[in-house]
Amino acid sequence: MDDPRRALADRLSAFDRVVEVGIGRRPGVAAGLAERGVDVTATDVVEREVPTGVDFVRDDVTAPAPAVYADAAAVYALNCPPELHRPLRVVAADAGAVCYFTTLGGDHPTVPVEREQLPGGETLYRVREDGPGRTKDK
Repeated sequence: MDDPRRALADRLSAFDRVVEVGIGRRPGVAAGLAERGVDVTATDVVEREVPTGVDFVRDDVTAPAPAVYADAAAVYALNCPPELHRPLRVVAADAGAVCYFTTLGGDHPTVPVEREQLPGGETLYRVREDGPGRTKDK
């Protein structure tokens, strides 16, 4: 695992149970969290192989199965595209979980966030609980 991914795993390991949305083909952070004793569930819209210690559920954050996120302390997505920022925020808020994401280099957050610069240069965005777009109804 490279330094930015290690820093992400270090930061998110403060939570007992997390859900990674859109794990794709880069399961390094989820694996690092599982190695640290965090209960990790990974989701994606297509079936993905995940490391030992990581549970996988096929789910689409734009039409989520609420039970997947129900007991999560944090929900996060890596390299999250702008069109998924709001659905990610909604699913985390509905679960009562803290919401984090990273973006692809030039993308800017489309929801209210606080920025945290991690060792290795990665910017981690924590979705603020105030502001527009928190729930499906607003």
